[in-house]
Amino acid sequence: MSDIENLRCDVAVIGGGIAGMVTATRAAQGGAHVLVFERSPEDRYLCNSRLTAGIFHCALNSVTTPPTDLERYIYDATSGTAEPAQANAVASDALSAVRWLQAQGLRFVRGAQGYHDFTLAPPTLNPQNRGWEGRGGDVLLRTLEAALTKTGGRVMRGMCATKLRMDGALCVGVEGDNATGGKFSVVAPATVVADGGFQTSPSLLSEAITTAPDKIFQRNARTGLGHGLRMAREAGAAVTALRGFYGHILSADAFSNEKLWPHLWLDFVAAAGILVDRSGQRFTDEGHGGVSMANAIAAQADPLGTFAIADQKIWEERGTFNMQAPNPRLREDGGTVHMADSLGALAKLAGINAQALQESVARYNEAVSSGRSEALSPPRSTSKFEAYRIDQAPFYALPACAGVTYTMGGILIDGQARVLDKDRQPIVGLYAAGATTGGLEGGPVGSAVGYIGGLIKSSVMGLRAADDINKVRSGMIDRVAP
Repeated sequence: MSDIENLRCDVAVIGGGIAGMVTATRAAQGGAHVLVFERSPEDRYLCNSRLTAGIFHCALNSVTTPPTDLERYIYDATSGTAEPAQANAVASDALSAVRWLQAQGLRFVRGAQGYHDFTLAPPTLNPQNRGWEGRGGDVLLRTLEAALTKTGGRVMRGMCATKLRMDGALCVGVEGDNATGGKFSVVAPATVVADGGFQTSPSLLSEAITTAPDKIFQRNARTGLGHGLRMAREAGAAVTALRGFYGHILSADAFSNEKLWPHLWLDFVAAAGILVDRSGQRFTDEGHGGVSMANAIAAQADPLGTFAIADQKIWEERGTFNMQAPNPRLREDGGTVHMADSLGALAKLAGINAQALQESVARYNEAVSSGRSEALSPPRSTSKFEAYRIDQAPFYALPACAGVTYTMGGILIDGQARVLDKDRQPIVGLYAAGATTGGLEGGPVGSAVGYIGGLIKSSVMGLRAADDINKVRSGMIDRVAP
């Protein structure tokens, strides 16, 4: 074999997660010859899609919600910053995307909450080690690969894309390295970037998310290197603000204790009480919820110097709220739980400034009692999560960390998943879907971080990319039409 393996196909898909496999399968079913280039050589290659809990929702609402309402919820969640074309696409096609997955043979169950109407079956309750095997996301990827293979497509394992092939302003394929040390080059009239977010890239994380990337915890498959984002940038693609990630608040002990991730969230405890740094000061609006608080922790100068503060009522009521609850499992699984009969003693145990903590709790309690929590600095909203007084001993301090699942910023696309250049015009032949894209989730600095749902946006935009590619192939639309 030559040093460079030369390949041709109609559609080259970079990445074998849900976005890539939905795109590939749909395009292949439309008659395209599709190759998926997956960096891992493993048969059941690890990616976020295998670890997913499998809940298909749109901005924490059921996908059966009328599209006009879903679109409004997307704008509400993102403080009006979502790209209109993407917001409309996801709201309009959310339910049809789930129906398409069902048509491929995937099964869903209904979870405990309203937006859990469609949860992949069997559900993935405990993905530690290989607990994901034979469950939700694993079944999804294997089912889609079987459908792709049936139509003549193929997942090319051990193939790491490193550069998009450009002919002037046109994308004409991709090239990269294979697992045996050789190189490959692909000629394809359509290339789809779908290799996930940049959550494990220290340099990219440092651009907008944290000054200390080594101090935020990777509660993910640890495969999101940001290669697709880098390649698209080099090819002239526009990129959204890289701010924002989907994740949760975990125990800081997750860094040394495998039992404490990806679950045992501290979200609901912190959302009922307060988050403080070592100086004893609050630094964010806890009422925005876990995703926003995790982002706020990551943005701290010392992301490992934060604590969720609660009292006995919060620990009993919100500490046991759902399957990911920390009470009692956090202590049982070896996590640190500081507990004391006074705030002063608690501060000493946790290494927090005692006077400042007592003052912070006193101001917070007074504001909660008077209904003026919005006047705190920073404000404490209550529209999403009730603010509890912290006054029933014993008191708790839980060392916290930001656990990142996937990043929200990335390649700018339109409503057909076409990659846009800096003039917001499509780069001919280039598409992107999934967590490598930006523009749908996130929000402005200082607001709540708008979480829409990685599974639904990946599915909708993957299907839209495939449909646009097949329309171009069949001559239904002009390849260079904006």
